[in-house]
Amino acid sequence: YERQPFPDNYVDQRFLEELRKNVHARQYRYWAVVFQSGAVVQQLCSVCVFVLTWWYMDAGMLSPQGLFGAALVSSLLGYVLFDAVDGGAGRWESGRTRWADLKSTLRLAPFPYGFSPVLKTLTESISTDTIYAMSALMLLGHLIFFDYGANAAIVSSTLSLNMAIFASVCLASRLPRALHAFVMVTFAMQIFALWPMLQKKLKARTPQCYVGVTVLFALAALAGLATISSVGAVLFASLLLTISCLCPYCLIRLQLLKDNIHGPWDEAEIKEDLSRFLM
Repeated sequence: YERQPFPDNYVDQRFLEELRKNVHARQYRYWAVVFQSGAVVQQLCSVCVFVLTWWYMDAGMLSPQGLFGAALVSSLLGYVLFDAVDGGAGRWESGRTRWADLKSTLRLAPFPYGFSPVLKTLTESISTDTIYAMSALMLLGHLIFFDYGANAAIVSSTLSLNMAIFASVCLASRLPRALHAFVMVTFAMQIFALWPMLQKKLKARTPQCYVGVTVLFALAALAGLATISSVGAVLFASLLLTISCLCPYCLIRLQLLKDNIHGPWDEAEIKEDLSRFLM
């Protein structure tokens, strides 16, 4: 604290020699970011297909028997594809057999069917507008908390799935019969629980196949939405293009403006092993 012949904030010419910029900055490539955005596009299309399916059933344009048959065939094809992608390596590592999968399915399927009359009458005392608002909020929460592959505190696969199933129960309660409610909840389990598992396996093992499935799924969702509202289809297509093309471009451009500085003024990092002091 002795007074010196220079001001307190004085630094010499060597002060900025250790200046480093963007040491830990991650450099992104445009097409790599576009590829990663496919997870968001897939989940948006899943929600769109689910709502469209519910709308068709509520309007009487889709029978529960037809939906159940289509969902069953799709599940069998997806089950075969799930094993074929890695040649059954994942199954051998987990030690789970096909017989165990079949038993789990046979145990799980009767529960929604048995409780479908309860699901049908569960929300009779709640107004339809409130049901629609609750379903929209739950589906929005499902999209927010879904695991897109990012390591963030907001990610919660369990919460995301529960919110999607809750929304499906709310919407299923407004369908004409208990059979409709059972098929709708079963379809929700398939598209919100099983379909993302297949997506992740395709993304990790066969990226080209994953891109093709994403494009086809998006086109199917747009085609279904166009049968209800052409304006809605255009808006949804604009949303998908913004997420998959415009947002990655903006991210790449913003990376050029990153200017994080590092130097001797950073907080000290203790690299010595201090575990001996904790014993």
